[in-house]
Amino acid sequence: MITVIGSINMDLVVQMDVFPKKGETVLGSLFTTVPGGKGANQAVAAARLGSKVKMLGAVGSDSFGTELRANLNEENIDTSLVMNTSGATGIANILLHESDNRIVVVPGANSKVSPEVIASAKTVIENSQLVVMQLEIPVETIKYSLNLCKELQVPVLFNPAPAANFDIEWMPYIKYLTPNETECALLFGDDVEAALEKYPNQLIVTLGEDGARYFDGTKHVHVKGFNTTAVDTTGAGDTFNGAFAHAITNGQSIEEAVFFANIAASLSVEKFGAQGGMPKLEDVIVRKEGAK
Repeated sequence: MITVIGSINMDLVVQMDVFPKKGETVLGSLFTTVPGGKGANQAVAAARLGSKVKMLGAVGSDSFGTELRANLNEENIDTSLVMNTSGATGIANILLHESDNRIVVVPGANSKVSPEVIASAKTVIENSQLVVMQLEIPVETIKYSLNLCKELQVPVLFNPAPAANFDIEWMPYIKYLTPNETECALLFGDDVEAALEKYPNQLIVTLGEDGARYFDGTKHVHVKGFNTTAVDTTGAGDTFNGAFAHAITNGQSIEEAVFFANIAASLSVEKFGAQGGMPKLEDVIVRKEGAK
């Protein structure tokens, strides 16, 4: 079982032909609301591939909260640890132009995920094969969760986004850290190879369509990505993390899990919405067979 501790948002998505400059108003071509939040996205990615997933987070008392809980339930995700809070559900305002995106997150109910909430789920965490975390809930809750997982000897997959909130001192508490290239540079400086060598088989840097890389203790490993036509890249990183979690908890090696996650991520960008293109296991298998 995978437990995801993280954010649950409603994504407010606007497509446009050009990003507005400061003080400028432009016309958009489409507005839609789609379920999101890095925590919920990664939970959905793992669940669609067949993993048993529990979501630990919070939604508000508004209609978004009701809709988001229902969406997680429809994805066969256990929402018994998703609490209802007073006030607004978290949202992400996503601006899309061609294959690029710009995102503003307003945490809302996600800010109510406290250390006490995590403590109440200790038994669930203890019985988890893997805990998946990101940085869209309060930092003090993240610190508490990492300490608890260390105490319970439960491995943590940590996706450091938004990276500005990450503390390098957390590394001993993390089994796998999965920044993208930009996040890696922010956390460790521009020398990616030196960072990878410092954290063998722990630091996995995602490279978008170029795949991902890590250091296995002896050599640098570059697992290539898959060429595809991107429609919306919003959920690619979350798909990678959810798929990697699924693969690792099903006994795959790091290299096999990264390869599997690259395939899933390549499929995810071919449809609209953070969760819209997240593949099922059979979709990944078909593309994997085609890559041989």
